Order: sequence, then C-alpha cells, then structure tokens
Amino acid sequence: MTQPPALELDDIQSGVLRPRPTPFTASYIILRIDDRNAGRELMRRLSTTVASAANPTSPTRDTWVSAALSFQGLRALGVPQTSLGSFSPQFQQGMAARAKVLHDVGESGPEHWEKPLGSAEVHVVITAVSTDQDHLESALGRAKEALHNLPGVEAIWRQDSHVAPGEKEPFGFKDGISHPAIEGSGIPGTNPHEVPLKAGEFVLGCPDEITETPIIPQPEVLGRNGSYIAFRKLHQRVAAFRQYLKANATDHHDEELIAAKMLGRWRSGAPLALSPTSDDPALGADPKRNNAFLFKDDPIGYATPLGSHIRRANPRDSSISGVMRIHRMIRRGSGYGPQLPEGVVEDDGVDRGSIFTFVGANLGRQFEFVQSEWINDGAFFGDGHERDPALGDGDGPQTFVIPRRPVRRQLKGISRFVVTRGGEYCFLPSLSALRWLGDLKT
Repeated sequence: MTQPPALELDDIQSGVLRPRPTPFTASYIILRIDDRNAGRELMRRLSTTVASAANPTSPTRDTWVSAALSFQGLRALGVPQTSLGSFSPQFQQGMAARAKVLHDVGESGPEHWEKPLGSAEVHVVITAVSTDQDHLESALGRAKEALHNLPGVEAIWRQDSHVAPGEKEPFGFKDGISHPAIEGSGIPGTNPHEVPLKAGEFVLGCPDEITETPIIPQPEVLGRNGSYIAFRKLHQRVAAFRQYLKANATDHHDEELIAAKMLGRWRSGAPLALSPTSDDPALGADPKRNNAFLFKDDPIGYATPLGSHIRRANPRDSSISGVMRIHRMIRRGSGYGPQLPEGVVEDDGVDRGSIFTFVGANLGRQFEFVQSEWINDGAFFGDGHERDPALGDGDGPQTFVIPRRPVRRQLKGISRFVVTRGGEYCFLPSLSALRWLGDLKT
C-alpha cells in the first residue's frame, strides 16, 4: 500500500487541520489595510504569531491565532495582478457577489448584511481560539502585538463566539461531531467507516481526489500549503423554531422527534441512524460511536429522512448522483450570543446564532456546491421542491417529508429559521506565504 505524501505541517496554519478544543471560546477580528507598507509589516509579524499544524502534543495546541485574507486584502497589499488572477474565480468575486448561488436572497441578501461584512473593507480576518477566556486573552494579546504601531491597519469589526460544555448550538443540538480524516495529517476522523480523504481536498498543492497536480495560486510559495475559507455569520431564530415544533407536534416527545428528523440527530448528538425512535444521551456523548454510521441500510430514509440536515450536508454512502468525496468539507461552527432559556418560545430580541467557517481547497465544488445543490435543493435525492428544513433559504413556506409506514408524514409551512448576517471568502496562507507577502516590493 502506497503511503500518502507527508504534509508540511510546520508550514500549514493550525486552523486548517486541527479540530478545535471543547469547550472553547473564540474571537474574530476584521482588519482593514489603509497603508500597503503597514499591511506588509503586519504579514511579517503574523508569520511568527500564527500557529502551525505541527507539534499536535504541544501544551499550547488548544490555543492559537490564525490569519486569513480576502481578495481585496491581497490587492491592498499590492500582490501582482498575475498572482491575483491565479486565485479561484469565486474567491476573486467575493461572497457578496456570489449571493444568488449561495441562496443569500431576501432577508439574507447582502443589502441587509451587518457592516462591514460583504464590503471591500474586509481585508484580514484574525481568529483567536482557546479553551478558556484567560488563554484567549493571551492569544489576542499576541495578535494585538502584531498590530502595535501600525497606524495603516485598522480593526473595524469583532465578534466573540463560543462552544459551551455540552457543545450545544443555539437550536439546542450537540454540534461539531463530524470531522473527516485527512491523509498525512495524523489526526483521525470521527467516522471509522470513512476512508481518509486526499490532503489536496483541504490543502492547496497536495494531490486531491481528482488529480495528483491540482492548479494552485501562483507563485507556488503563495499558493502551496494554503486553504480557502468561507466565513459566515448566521442569525438563528430559535423562538420561531420552537414555536414551529410545538404547533406541529402532538406532545413533547413528538416535538423532539420532529426536531430530530429535521436535523438527523437527537439534541444529545445521538444519530437517528443508530437510535431511530428515542434519544440516547450516552450514545450522543460518545465520540467513538456518535458518528460511526453510514446510510446504506436506510435508502428510503425511514430512520434518517433523505432531506434532513446531516444527510444533506454529508450524504456519506447514499445512492445519489455524483462523487460525494469531492464535495466533502471541513466545517467549524461556534455560537454567539446567549442561549435562549429552555422552554421559552417568545423571541426576546437578542441576537444569537452561529459563526460558520468552511475550510477547503475548492470553494466551488465544496462549499458552494453543498450550499446550492444539497442544502437548498432536493433534486439530488429526487425532490427538487424541498430545502434543508433547518438551514435552507426558506423564502416562502417550505415542506419537509418524513418517510414512515404506512403513510409518510409531511410538514408544511416551514419558514426561514436561519438568516445570513454576512460573511466573506478568504485565503488562509501558509506561514511561508505570509513571509512572502511581507517581503513584497511592488
């Protein structure tokens, strides 16, 4: 058996491959570059501040800083046009320009996004992650040191987020369960039934599932060992979600069953594929079991509906058209705002939701494909009228089918439960690329 090529972990940013700690707290800071030379000096400083994916047993492995740049950020640094033109077209256009493809329409349209998200002012996204607030402040301190005496770079936006003990996202479901195995990373995936993916699906310059030599941004020092990310702020209408469950359920157990059918898991994280009739908190809490399943024994969706969220986001071995492995994503999520207290069904007016981050090597066939074809369309499993009942764009009342014997159950009037507040496509450069950006002379 041929061994996969070794990854240059000391050159790859930690945020690409390393799963986040649990629980954790994080801060996202957006910077605008007003002076090219100050921006380049920032890149030089960040090259010694951001953490690499090497040394996974280091005492600081659960606290790190990462840095990503938008296309406009690369332009602000003075990256030559020949290099700018070598990046993917989706990245060059930016997330706001891709709104229709992503189904960011209506309330989720860029015209309603939180400023400065989606604007040409978003140049650098700094992310600091740690297990607790004290260590997070230490990481943020390192980021602030990189900004010290750089008047040509301004912080223009900040969002704090977190994953609390229990790992529940705002709707109340355990999150962050599924993570793919990546060849050469040394980090195991969470599904023992999933064959490790080629590293080039996530790290530019490595062989991917299609080719041994995928095209990367040029020059090679800029593109190699980098990744693309999609960063999104998603507001969640928790009260509306709870109201819908109550209005369409016969009792509390039925509420929980409907919610589980919509998501594909019980709130504990226990998958319907392994526990189809009732929640199993012990299963949900067990990282060795809660993602160890496939869908081959459930082709109709009696256990996990074909249109449920987890089956859309990762169809696994489902019999659908296309090659699922080339659409596999690394998805990182964290909550923002306080949880709506248990049992409350009226909106308290507080902004809460998730910060979603996709990491991968191909924005088009990974993030955009999943968002447009799997999350917001049902054609891939034979129903073009359905959308993801939890994350779909929801313009106009939607339906959701729950297969069952002898008669299927159809839920109607599903409204939009998640609204896009903004985001951007960014490039997560390698540490050597950060140094290259800092040494630009044009």
